[in-house]
Amino acid sequence: MEGGLFSAHKPTFLLLLLHIFLLALLPFKAISSPKTQAEALLTWKNTFASAPPSLPSWSLTNLNNLCNWYAIVCDQNSEQVSQIDLSNFNIAATLTHFNFTPFLNLTQFNLSGNYFTGHVPSAIGKLSKLTTLDLGNNFFDQEIPVEIGKLTELKYLSFFNNTLTGVIPSELSNLQKVQFLILGANYNLQTPDWSKFSGMPSLTYLDISGLIGLHSEFPEFISNCWNLTFLDLSGNLFTGQIPQQVFTNLSKLEYLNLTNNRFQGPLPSNFPKLKHLHLAQNNFGGPIPKDIGFISGLQSIDLAWNSLEGPIPSSIGQLRELKYLDLRENSLNSSIPSELGLCTKLTYLALSSNHFEGKIPPSTGQLRELGYLDLRENSLNSSIPSELGLCTNLTYLALASNKLNGKLPLSLSNLNKITDLSLFANRFTGPLLPSLFSNWTEVVSLQLQHNSFSGNIPPEIGLLTKLNVLYLNDNKFSASIPSDIGRLSNLTNLDLSRNHLSGSIPLTLWKLPHIRSVNLTNNNLNFTQEIQKAPDNTFVGNSDLCEDARGLTRACNSKKNNNEDIIGVLVLLVCGLSVVATTIALIRMFHKKTKRALKKINSAQNFENFESMILQEEVKFTFGEVVKAIDDFHEKYCIGKGGFGRVYKAELLSGQVVAVKRLNMSDSNDIPAINLQSFENEIRTLTNVRHRNIIRLYGFCSRRGCIFLLYEYLERGSLGKALYGVDGVIELGWATRVKVVKGLAHALSYLHHDCSPPIVHRDALDLDIGPINNGCPNSPLARRRCEPTDLFGGKQRVTRECQLIFPARDPDKYRKTPHGHCFFFFFFFSVRL
Repeated sequence: MEGGLFSAHKPTFLLLLLHIFLLALLPFKAISSPKTQAEALLTWKNTFASAPPSLPSWSLTNLNNLCNWYAIVCDQNSEQVSQIDLSNFNIAATLTHFNFTPFLNLTQFNLSGNYFTGHVPSAIGKLSKLTTLDLGNNFFDQEIPVEIGKLTELKYLSFFNNTLTGVIPSELSNLQKVQFLILGANYNLQTPDWSKFSGMPSLTYLDISGLIGLHSEFPEFISNCWNLTFLDLSGNLFTGQIPQQVFTNLSKLEYLNLTNNRFQGPLPSNFPKLKHLHLAQNNFGGPIPKDIGFISGLQSIDLAWNSLEGPIPSSIGQLRELKYLDLRENSLNSSIPSELGLCTKLTYLALSSNHFEGKIPPSTGQLRELGYLDLRENSLNSSIPSELGLCTNLTYLALASNKLNGKLPLSLSNLNKITDLSLFANRFTGPLLPSLFSNWTEVVSLQLQHNSFSGNIPPEIGLLTKLNVLYLNDNKFSASIPSDIGRLSNLTNLDLSRNHLSGSIPLTLWKLPHIRSVNLTNNNLNFTQEIQKAPDNTFVGNSDLCEDARGLTRACNSKKNNNEDIIGVLVLLVCGLSVVATTIALIRMFHKKTKRALKKINSAQNFENFESMILQEEVKFTFGEVVKAIDDFHEKYCIGKGGFGRVYKAELLSGQVVAVKRLNMSDSNDIPAINLQSFENEIRTLTNVRHRNIIRLYGFCSRRGCIFLLYEYLERGSLGKALYGVDGVIELGWATRVKVVKGLAHALSYLHHDCSPPIVHRDALDLDIGPINNGCPNSPLARRRCEPTDLFGGKQRVTRECQLIFPARDPDKYRKTPHGHCFFFFFFFSVRL
């Protein structure tokens, strides 16, 4: 009976169990229903800082039409969300308020190109069916959650360009199906233990570039990603040599970018399918592999800024697909191979700053698609081949700083697309024929200085109406300055100095609307009555106009060129080196006998009177106005402090801004008085000096035991801060530092050679080698002579016009300082940006 009873109730019992099971499923059904998903999306949208105008379909009135919502794709069978693509919607939000649970069937989640902030929630690991996850180009921070490693179906994963921190989790290598892994441009990510990473055989695209915190040797696991076609490790601190197995295993690699690291050793070349090889800014050494020509598919090669030696292999001519070749800043030598002319698809060729000799191959004329050619700073010693004129697509041609000679071939007139032509510091001779200029109507910068060009400056130069920069200085041009230069309405910089020009200066020269710097010194020019009677504003903007032997006494406006050079026009406080002697003299004047000397001066010349001071004739303010503008030297107007006093910024009622340096001598000891008349004579001389690298001195006055020097005020902040990168100022690069040194040398040369009469500085020069990097000495240098020297590893980066002489005690110590480690500047100058 019991068995029968049980058997009778068996169907009922089974139905009960089935009922319970179905009831249990109801919550999961409710969680993942389209309505639940729609409500979750609306809840998330309500947290957006501003809802994009393209999402009006996301609304309560459209709750039952989820699959037609913008940026939403549903699975046709389940009608549940399978894809969310909100890329480039400019959404400002977080993922904190996104409910991941209703979207367990999501396969694609794309939020790239927005303003998402905050952390990536660990709950994202629930989306186990994801094949695409793109969170790139946002502002996500904190660590990459290790739960990402649970998304084993992922084929595309990008965290590109966020602000993620922490160590890269090794769990990422659990993604054995991933093909694209992009972590680049997260500069705060830290180096993991690469040995914990396993090979990822499905990976074809790997980008871990721009992660400044990565400093290790080549990541081992990459060698086992044998399907890689794209590898970018640029912008990190990777060191050491590249393991041999990388060359062996990554045979499918097409793109390799290791730029800006610290790799060393020989160049890799065993990548038969490689198309793009970018290894610039490393420490690779040795020769360029001879078999590089066997990588027949190469389209771009960038090996600049390494330590490569030897010749360019002739096999390079086999790279018929090559479009980009950059070998700058190496130690390559021998001649430029003629086989380069076989690379007829080249559009960019840069071989500057090497040791190439001989001639420019005539085969260069076969490069008809070439737009950029840079052969500067080599030892090329031939004439320019006429075949170069066949490269009619050239827009940039730089052959400067070689030993090129002869006349310019007329075929260069065919370069009708040229915008930048740089031929300075060579040995070119002959006249500039008018036909050369006829087609250069697009040229913006023409630099022909430091050659031996002769004859007249052709009037046809006025046809170059787009010209901004014209440098013809240090040649042998004669005759007069053509008035046609006045047609160059876009001209900003003009230098015709150190030629044999004669006649009158065309008045049209001073009417150029955008001119910023003019240098006509060391010629035989005369200044007409019209020029001398011209109103003050005739010279506005000509901040480089210097006094020449015939005595240009009118001062041009000192308007600053805020766009020229990276750090602007370098200026030296109080008229260059002579101020050192003046400052020392001032200290002596007030030391020990200060009170007696001042008393004598005051009684004789009423020197305490504000109006009794030496100023330039055209200065329209008095010292009393200056004192009033800075509230009798109130501390709030102080903009700098130095060893000899303080500098104040004075904004006058007229709107003019001047700088006042207050030299307090009251604490000086044991220095004799000086002759005031001699001091005044020096000030008068210095107020007439005009040079782009020497600041403009207005005059001086004495009051209450202090000497006050008034000079031109310049913006830009201090050079010291720029050098050391403090207070948020970006540290200057070494190319800019070299420009600073050159600017100082040009100022020295001008004082010694170009002023009339010359201003000779006879005191010792104190030079400070700043401790910018390890290995830089801190010793002051003291010498009095000017000659050329080699400061930067065999390349003369300091102008020939002035040498920095090293102390005899250990000259080699300074000359062997590595390139880029030390910077020279005059400590007694107030140098501003």
